[in-house]
Amino acid sequence: MFAALGHSQAAVAHASLGNRQATLRSLGYAQESLSKTTEDSRPTWVSFFGEGELYSVMASTQQDLSRHADAEAASYQALTSLPEQFRRNRAAVTARLAISLIHQREIELGCSKAEEVFSLMDGNPLPGRLRSLIGDFYRDLLTLAPDTKAARAWGDRFRAEWI
Repeated sequence: MFAALGHSQAAVAHASLGNRQATLRSLGYAQESLSKTTEDSRPTWVSFFGEGELYSVMASTQQDLSRHADAEAASYQALTSLPEQFRRNRAAVTARLAISLIHQREIELGCSKAEEVFSLMDGNPLPGRLRSLIGDFYRDLLTLAPDTKAARAWGDRFRAEWI
């Protein structure tokens, strides 16, 4: 379990430096290490870290490497694997999914996924990290598709909810 955690964090560091090969290697080690653990061998204080969280890390690192199709795939796997009660984690993955979609020019679908973030948070204020992700989404949306109807509608509807 601890090896999986360590390797996943090494992958995050490698991705932030743009080192694709080292990122993929660390993610592979993390997957291998995680596959060797069992639910009852995990201390309760790291019970959050499982397959869904590892897929979330994969999505994040792939996004950092501008591998948006891979980030999208990992995001969908994370959403399938993350427990329903981890709504903040699910909201963060959904925001990353929205970003990967707009980078693939799936503007309307990306906007739809970004809307889901607010639904997942069920009217609660967005935590800082999530506000930042939604800000990244909106900035990229305005950069990639500033004149689309979907971008204008999304901005008009949600700008006040996350600022």
